[in-house]
Amino acid sequence: MLEILTLEFMRRAFAVGLVVALVAPTIGLFFVVRRYSSIADTLAHVSLAGVAIALVTGLAAIPTALVVSIISVLGIEKMRERKTLPAETIVSLFLFGGLALGVVLLGLVRGKNVNIVNYLFGNILTVTNADILSVSLIGGAAFFIALILWRALFAVSIDEDTAEANGLPVKWLNRLLAILGAATIAISMNVVGVLLIGALMVIPVLAAMQFKKGFHTTWVISLCVSIISVVGGLMASYYFNLASGGTIVLCTIVCFILASIFSKATV
Repeated sequence: MLEILTLEFMRRAFAVGLVVALVAPTIGLFFVVRRYSSIADTLAHVSLAGVAIALVTGLAAIPTALVVSIISVLGIEKMRERKTLPAETIVSLFLFGGLALGVVLLGLVRGKNVNIVNYLFGNILTVTNADILSVSLIGGAAFFIALILWRALFAVSIDEDTAEANGLPVKWLNRLLAILGAATIAISMNVVGVLLIGALMVIPVLAAMQFKKGFHTTWVISLCVSIISVVGGLMASYYFNLASGGTIVLCTIVCFILASIFSKATV
């Protein structure tokens, strides 16, 4: 462990990874509770389109992916509020649309000195000091906004009608939560990649839910699972020369299996 910390690129990876480990399950918990976890995958595919736009235009990847994701997620919420289509249909529309746009645009940068795999599945070697700053600012803002509005977001996630009856601005809270999800996806590209971040938002929460505790306790357990998975995944990727994103997600699945076994053994 001490050997890893002497390497600057690993210190950067751990710094970014721990921020993502805190933010991802915090936002993902609200999506899972409202049975809307598929939005994470949709935002990931839309972010891929944002990355492709950045590569074609020469813009910064994270800010571009964030802007594209926010625009898309606000569109999803607007269509969902109108109830002209089922929510799952709207999500699928944006998911496949984002994926198609990303594939087409990535074809335009083929042949250039761009490693698209890094954006798809993450690569700890690509983390820079600028990434640490942007991830810390965006991730920190998303994390603390969620904590400040914790009760309101929880109420909306449990029952929108009851929350609205109690005077909460349900429409704006839904949009804010969607934007927080978009921010989480954008900051996670270099750690787990746009195609795997949905797993880091959802699986730690599912693992924590195996213990059937209260909302706050479930959140704390999901944070522990996420942190253990990120740290363990980064260490394994370094020592065994594995892909960081996939290794982190596999660690979350191992934690889920262990949580399932342990929770049943203690019943």
